[in-house]
Amino acid sequence: MSRLYASLTLLCLCGILSACALNRPMTVAGNPIFVPASNEESLWERSVDVVHDYFDIARESRPVGSQPGVIETRYKVGSSLLEPWNRDSHGLENRTESTLQSIRRKAVINITPAQGGYLVAVEVFKEIEDQPGIVNNTPGGATFSQASPLRRDLDQVVGQSAPSGWVARGHDEALEAELLRRLQVAYTR
Repeated sequence: MSRLYASLTLLCLCGILSACALNRPMTVAGNPIFVPASNEESLWERSVDVVHDYFDIARESRPVGSQPGVIETRYKVGSSLLEPWNRDSHGLENRTESTLQSIRRKAVINITPAQGGYLVAVEVFKEIEDQPGIVNNTPGGATFSQASPLRRDLDQVVGQSAPSGWVARGHDEALEAELLRRLQVAYTR
């Protein structure tokens, strides 16, 4: 029986270590990256495809002349450990944080025409939810108490008293690096 526990412990340890090794952010040459491309249409479509794998796109503005093009996404609530199919929480640390706390992210991709190609810059903004006070969504006030008689007062069940606020947490560098890596791969195809 102890051999079974030792095997299971070793298997779990190997799984955790391999997940940590796979989820380290890969370093990219820089942000922005230079893409030697002459076909703006192909570059734009590949960029939209990669970004759409992570976020829903809110607006697109293609580059015109020397003006940069912008792909801006909607906010997306961070995926937890139980949602491995979503890619917006990159790395074990970010997934754990999104599991324990409400996190949302938004990406802005700037594509600027440059000499001989384009500069592609990725910014991923991360925000954490900030409740203004205690949230009264517990079942305690809505359940029946045996100590008092039944009352038909429906004011006991209250929701959140004020809308949620969001506090900026800066850039999500791990997701920025992953998006830049995926964009580089997409541009080389």
